[in-house]
Amino acid sequence: MRKVYLRMNENEKYEIIKKLVETSGNKNTAARKLGTTTRTVNRLIEKYKEKGKEGFVHGNRGRVPDIAFSIEIKELILDLYNTKYHGANFKHFSLLLKKDESISISPRTLNSWLLEENILSPKARRITKSKLKKRIKAQSKTKSSKEKNELLEIIEVLDINDAHPRRPRCAYMGEMIQMDASSFKWFNNITTHLHVAIDDASGFIVGAYFDDQETLKGYHNVYFQILNVYGIPYMFYTDRRTVFEYIRKKAPSTQEDTFTQFSYACKQLGTEIITTSIPEAKGRVERLNQTLQSRLPIELRLNGITSIEEANKFLTSTYINEFNNEFGLCINSTKSVFEKQPSKEKINSTLAILSPRVVDNGHSIRFKNTYYSIRTQLGQALFYPKGTKGLVVKTFDGTLLITIGERVHALEPIPDFESHSRNFESEHPNPDISEKKMNIPSMIHPWRIGSFNAFLLKQQHRNQT
Repeated sequence: MRKVYLRMNENEKYEIIKKLVETSGNKNTAARKLGTTTRTVNRLIEKYKEKGKEGFVHGNRGRVPDIAFSIEIKELILDLYNTKYHGANFKHFSLLLKKDESISISPRTLNSWLLEENILSPKARRITKSKLKKRIKAQSKTKSSKEKNELLEIIEVLDINDAHPRRPRCAYMGEMIQMDASSFKWFNNITTHLHVAIDDASGFIVGAYFDDQETLKGYHNVYFQILNVYGIPYMFYTDRRTVFEYIRKKAPSTQEDTFTQFSYACKQLGTEIITTSIPEAKGRVERLNQTLQSRLPIELRLNGITSIEEANKFLTSTYINEFNNEFGLCINSTKSVFEKQPSKEKINSTLAILSPRVVDNGHSIRFKNTYYSIRTQLGQALFYPKGTKGLVVKTFDGTLLITIGERVHALEPIPDFESHSRNFESEHPNPDISEKKMNIPSMIHPWRIGSFNAFLLKQQHRNQT
C-alpha cells in the first residue's frame, strides 16, 4: 500500500473528519473547527469513507500549470546565461531574452531559477548575498570534498560593496551635470576609459565617449555632445582630475585654482565647474558607471564591437537613446535650464586646445614634434621675426591655426622632403590640382591672446612664480 503524505492543512482536515466518523460526533462542531459549512463536511466524510487518507490530497498536487515554462525552456535559459549572456544582471538578462530570443520572462523568475544553481546577480543586495552564503554553507556539510570545494569558491566571490548615500535630485535639467571616466575592460578584453556625463535631475546620459585614457579629448567630445544636443549647462560636478582643476603643490585651500584648457572653454560659455575628491558626493555618475559596467560590455559583445571607433558610434547612434528611454525620468521640457545651443562654428572654436608658441629662427613654429610654416588665406608664406609670440589653436575638428596679435593665420606642416624635384621632374606630379584657398575664420573671443593671457594671470600659482 502506497504511503500518503499530507500537508499541514490537509492533515488537520483528515484528523477532524476521522474523529467525527469514528465517534459519530457533531457535524456543526466539525464545521466550525474547519471554518466551512456542514455541506462541505458531508463531502469530506464521503471522501474519507471512499479513499481514506488519500482523499484529502489536493487534486492539483504534482500537476504542472499550463502557464508554467517547460523544463526545456528552463534549461535553455540557464545555458544562455552561462554562455552568451554571462555576467548580465537578471533584469538586464530578462530584457535581452525578450529582445534577442523572443522569450518573455520576469526578473523574479530568473532570480529564483539562477539562485537554485547558486548563481548570484552582479547587482545582488547584501541580504541576498548573506542568505546565499548561509545556504551554501549548509549544503557543503553534506557534500563530497570536491563539491564542497566548489561551493566554498562561490562563497569567496560574494563580496559586499559599500553603498552610496542618497540625496535629492536637482530641480531642473541642465542644473547639474555629473561627469566621470570609468576604466574597465569594456570590449575585446582591453582596458579603455569611458567618459560619461549624466544629468542629475532627469538621469539622462547626455554624453559618452570612449578613449584609451582619461583625456581632455574625451571630455571635449562629451561636452560637444551636450552642446550639440541640449545646449549650455549651468554647472559641471566632477572629480579633481587635472583635466578640470590645477592645484599648486602644497598650496593652502585658498590658493586652489583651475588653470586647465577645459575650464577655459567652460569660462567662455559660462558653465561653472565644481570639483570634489569624495566619490560619494557625485553618486549619480558613480552609480551610472556601475550600471554601465554591468550592461554595456554585454551589449558591445552581442553587437560584435571590438574597436573604440565602433563603440563610440554605437553609443551615439543606439545605446544612449535606449538607456535614457529605460532609465530616464519624464521631465517637462519647461523645467530645462540649458541655455540656447551655440552655433557649430562657436562650439568648434571654443572646444579648442590653446598652446602658446614662439617663432623660431626659421620663421616657423613647432607643435607636437612637427614644424609648421605660417600662411595667409591664399597660401602665401609669412615671415615673422624670431621670438614673436603666438597662440596655436587646434580646433575641435582638428584644424590648426595660429593667432599673432589680432590676426589669425593658417599653419601648414613643413615636410622632411620635397614632394617632387624641380631639377629632375619636368612636370608637377599633379598638374591639374590648383592651390586651394584656405578657410581662415575671423578672430573671435576665445582665440584672443589678450583674453587668454588675462585668464592665466588670474591664477595665483602663476603670480607667485
